[in-house]
Amino acid sequence: MNKVLISADNVRGSEEILSSMNNVVTSPDSIILLHVQQLVGNSTMTAMMSYSEIETMKESIEGTEHKEALDRRAEKVLTHYRKALEDRGMKNIKCVIKSGHPADEILQVAEQEKVDLIIVGCSGKSRLRKFTTGCTSRDVEKNSRVRVLITKNNGCGKHAHMWTGREAYAL
Repeated sequence: MNKVLISADNVRGSEEILSSMNNVVTSPDSIILLHVQQLVGNSTMTAMMSYSEIETMKESIEGTEHKEALDRRAEKVLTHYRKALEDRGMKNIKCVIKSGHPADEILQVAEQEKVDLIIVGCSGKSRLRKFTTGCTSRDVEKNSRVRVLITKNNGCGKHAHMWTGREAYAL
């Protein structure tokens, strides 16, 4: 694998993501660390917002304390991942911050950067919560044109899974 995209949404799941990556990818040429800022909480309502509504929301929070808090959080998460990767000998790391629907942004960056693998974490949401807030890892897996590695955190099962087309492999 030449280019890997890691969806870095929080520090808590980083160890599972990085250890799963080490099991699958020996030494990628480059890594894209992507943090997607969620402008408002997870809900069905925000998932149904159009692109123009999201853009309007981005403009309306620009320069606010809320946006500054989102930026601080993004920097904290990306710094954590970058340091962990550099400690493992990775050199070519690019950090990207986007805002909007997480699955859409992940897929868009993956296509723009022409990655070979997308790594996302599974949050361990209940079925009801997935129904009401959506499931980023599932949306990415369904719509990706490249392989997707979904790492399993607490509550998600025992093993990470790699999707290649419609087939899943436990790692």
